[in-house]
Amino acid sequence: MSASKRPNFLFQNLASKIASIPMILTATVIFVGCTLWTVAYSFTSSRLLPRWRWVGLDQYERLWNTDRWMISINNLLLYGTLMMIFSLALGFFLAALLDQKIRGENVFRTIFLYPYALSFVVTGLTWQWLLNPDFGIQKLVRDMGWTTFEFAPLTNNEWAIYGVLLAGLWQGSGLVMVLMLAGLRGIDQDVWKAARVDGIPNWKIYLYIVLPMMRPIFVTAVVLVATGIIKIFDLIVAQTDGGPGLSTEVPAKYVYDMMFSSQNLGQGFAASTTMLLVVLVIIIPWSFYEFAGRHNAK
Repeated sequence: MSASKRPNFLFQNLASKIASIPMILTATVIFVGCTLWTVAYSFTSSRLLPRWRWVGLDQYERLWNTDRWMISINNLLLYGTLMMIFSLALGFFLAALLDQKIRGENVFRTIFLYPYALSFVVTGLTWQWLLNPDFGIQKLVRDMGWTTFEFAPLTNNEWAIYGVLLAGLWQGSGLVMVLMLAGLRGIDQDVWKAARVDGIPNWKIYLYIVLPMMRPIFVTAVVLVATGIIKIFDLIVAQTDGGPGLSTEVPAKYVYDMMFSSQNLGQGFAASTTMLLVVLVIIIPWSFYEFAGRHNAK
């Protein structure tokens, strides 16, 4: 075909390119533009309304000298570490059970996945009621005869974050289970048969054969769980509103309160920019390793 008859590259797949324009504009103008705007105004003394009064790193210095911010960071680290470990472990355990072709598998799979379909607000309110000592689990058990039973973590400063963790695991483990189950079902049955013929115990099959083969599934699950951890906000607001005291305060709620309750936009911008930088510091090296590094290794 001569060069004159070749279709112009700009007009190839024209319909799909036109359909992608709203997404491109949204990502460029709203996401990138608003992100840069937020970063720029984090160096100002904006209060109720944004104003360009440059103060340098004062907002960041004030941020890291604020006890409430440091407490929110510690709470997020504790919640995030436990959420990551237990959601992966519980999700894989449930997937391994369902992979045994048990009777009623579809029913159990639906039950385990159903909480993920609920919003975090509904989940937070549900677990707020369940953990309420006046009419929740504690009252139910006491009515059954165990009058000394205590289970009210949301009323205790030291245990409140674990009450939030229960709600998060209840909602998020189902998604991890589905991902793990898909990975297990994707393993060739010949691998299982060969391992059993060699007399390898089941726990060694999972530990030394299955888990390494499911690495891409685990990476996907880690990314999804980590995303939910970093942006946790509505679950906290619905379940505890950051209390009692600051025992369940998290960075996202700190940002919201600074910007809309305390009317301190500059401090809120600095906190949100710090969260963005932390995410970038983690995601960029990981993405380079996962995609560029492993591609070059091939």
